[in-house]
Amino acid sequence: MTDRLQLLTAFDALLTPERYKDYGPNGLQVEGRLQVNKIVSGVTASLALIEAAVAARADCIFVHHGLFWRGQDGRVVGWMKRRLALLLAHDINLLAYHLPLDAHPELGNNAQLGLQLGLAANTRFGEQDLGFLGTSMDGSGFADAAALSAHIQLLLGRPVLCVAGAAKPIRRIAWCSGGAQNHFEAAIAAGADAFITGEISEPQAHLARETGVAYLVCGHHASERYGAPAVAAHVARQLGLEHEFIDIDNPA
Repeated sequence: MTDRLQLLTAFDALLTPERYKDYGPNGLQVEGRLQVNKIVSGVTASLALIEAAVAARADCIFVHHGLFWRGQDGRVVGWMKRRLALLLAHDINLLAYHLPLDAHPELGNNAQLGLQLGLAANTRFGEQDLGFLGTSMDGSGFADAAALSAHIQLLLGRPVLCVAGAAKPIRRIAWCSGGAQNHFEAAIAAGADAFITGEISEPQAHLARETGVAYLVCGHHASERYGAPAVAAHVARQLGLEHEFIDIDNPA
């Protein structure tokens, strides 16, 4: 058992949220009970995750996507009321870390996605150094974008959208989890042969074709379901707490 302040201090020390300019508050978003025995981690603070955490008798939920974002409506009605009401009724703490969780060099979303895909980063790129750039761990690379796409689909268990770019071997691979479309130009400038992320917007298909750099889309949720459990498990071991990862499926 530990108390909420000790838990928050441990997460803050690991993820250093003060280093990032973010889209919402990092850290404690909803205050629950003081004493914490069990953490449930997940990707998004959805109603389904909160309900699952209640059933799992969690004292704290740790997520990548919290409840509060810059520019949102701000009223506690509808879906927001339902989520908050359930958290408050069961006195559960909600902790959320967005960009700090993406960026952690060993446990974050990008580092863990690289491990899942057998990629080793040797440098960082893009805004706030969120993007990772490297090669396959065995150094062999991939014959072409289609081979890389098949590799990702096999390991993540979901379809991959691939805009192939040029017909060439893929050696230098850039990746940035989630909705990182805007990092594509930085990946191109950094010398990548391919860029892996969770989403695509209209301009990226044209850029891939015109620059020859392949663009691969593996899903926002699918690319970000590894960092939260890695970080939460690390802190739980550090403080002697129970931890459970609950993955609420999301096709996006």
